[in-house]
Amino acid sequence: MIDKIIPSHIAIIMDGNGRWARSKGLPRIAGHWAGADSLKEIVECCAEIGVKVLTVYAFSTENWKRPYEEVSTIFNLLRYFLQKETDRLKNNNIKIKVSGNIERLPKKVIEEIEKALEKTKNCSGLILNIAVNYGGRDEILRACKIIADEVKKGKIEIDEIDDSLFKKYLFTGDLPDPDLLIRPSGELRISNFLLYQLAYTELWFCEKTWPDFKKDDLMRAISDFQKRDRRFGGLNNNNDKK
Repeated sequence: MIDKIIPSHIAIIMDGNGRWARSKGLPRIAGHWAGADSLKEIVECCAEIGVKVLTVYAFSTENWKRPYEEVSTIFNLLRYFLQKETDRLKNNNIKIKVSGNIERLPKKVIEEIEKALEKTKNCSGLILNIAVNYGGRDEILRACKIIADEVKKGKIEIDEIDDSLFKKYLFTGDLPDPDLLIRPSGELRISNFLLYQLAYTELWFCEKTWPDFKKDDLMRAISDFQKRDRRFGGLNNNNDKK
């Protein structure tokens, strides 16, 4: 498989932590901790096989609706993950990036994010892009407001606004669009994730919950991706499909 095309950018909705915990008679919190172990394994695998960008959905703008205890646990887990893993990621030439409005996060989490960004800023291998307090609609509205303000100030002409310019104002402005989106746990939706960027992304779903999603599952998703005919709105080589 490695000698075939490897997706340059893989995005993952890390779903099913709570269901995993419930199936084992454990509190939802335990599911999030187990999910962190899956993340470490998937990051290592992506770096090993040559994936350029891995974007993971860690906390959405809608997740604030969850119980306070669970929200606090997710942020504590993110802080712990960065404290424990940043040096190892740096040693493996993995660069950390964060997408989302982090200003609303707890101060200690913001501080840990800033440390991780600084430590890994010169790494040139896999980019681990963590989407936290992220929402696709929120991202698009944010970009529109910034561009409108730039137009108002005379910094941008309306006729200059195209897809290329618009992308620069997204959180992922310096990243390629995802080639492959993976969502475990049996749900068949994208849940306000990378709405603009997923226009021609291949979608892959499976029944396993995120804590049970391992390297073999990632490789199976990539294998399926490699069998698909990506036409980006055009025709395939035989010119017989629309």
